[in-house]
Amino acid sequence: MPLRLGTQVITLKTRHPFVIARGGSSDYRVVWVRLADADGVEGWGEADPSAYYGETADTVLAALGKLEPHLPADPFDLEQAEARFAQLAPNSAAARAALSAALHDLVGKRLGQPLWRLWGLDPARAPRSSFTIALDTPERMREKVIEASSYPILKIKLGTDRDEEILKAIRDATDKPIRVDANAGWTRERAFRMLPVLRDFGVEFVEQPLPPRDLEGIAALRRQGVLPVIVDESCVVATDVPRVAGAADGINIKLAKCGSLREALRMVAAARAQGMLVMVGCMIESSLGITAAAHFTPLLDAADLDGAALTVNDPFRGATIEGGQICLPTEPGLGVRRR
Repeated sequence: MPLRLGTQVITLKTRHPFVIARGGSSDYRVVWVRLADADGVEGWGEADPSAYYGETADTVLAALGKLEPHLPADPFDLEQAEARFAQLAPNSAAARAALSAALHDLVGKRLGQPLWRLWGLDPARAPRSSFTIALDTPERMREKVIEASSYPILKIKLGTDRDEEILKAIRDATDKPIRVDANAGWTRERAFRMLPVLRDFGVEFVEQPLPPRDLEGIAALRRQGVLPVIVDESCVVATDVPRVAGAADGINIKLAKCGSLREALRMVAAARAQGMLVMVGCMIESSLGITAAAHFTPLLDAADLDGAALTVNDPFRGATIEGGQICLPTEPGLGVRRR
């Protein structure tokens, strides 16, 4: 009997407007996906669409409608199911990621084991997650740093003409480790000027300093040897890894752009084969979306899984990042439940 698909659009609200170099919002529409088998066991997943990749909640629903007739009869048929989804909906990564998570959740529940255990991972090896300080006035960003006092690592959004002022305001408020994400907001000239500034402010690494296609510029920045350079938008799926390996020190994996848990694991393996650092990031997501990504964090060097912590109406309970420490559920599958 084929799996039954259920969907529900949920609007997540952030505590503060979440603004990056290319804009932002306070409301984010995500799609809760449920797959039920003949015994009534449900697997859950979440689609967290990004307009940057051409997806919205509405396009996700359309893609799910297109993929529904192709759901596997056997939820354990993970590899073939994900390959089929990618072939039928190549531009709908968030929708495919939701189905992937739901299938893995269902498999874990059928076997009575959490996903990290099925992968043979040790949750104690998960890195600490950073907490993001989104763009605002320097004064407001300083206030946000104080609000985030329980998180030991901060990720600072930059990519503006006042970045130096922002960094000074941040450092006036804290001496915690900080990481910087420009979200492709700098020109080459600006990025070269900013590298020594970031170093002087004690930044650990810089993420996506230049537009995704400017790998030559990113490689030139890396050759300066000032800070590790991580790429996000430049590396979407595993086949991108060899192309970016010569330009960057590491990659940032996001389920909403790579399209599935199995593709995320392929990205980890491909990056490790190139000797690269590997981190995982997120969109604004509920704990359902965050937990799916959290299950493979024991394989990684760094994490930025604060998407649910930035919201005020998270409807789920799952993995947590209290005090920055990623804590994985021990319940079967993803281990997520409703509040």
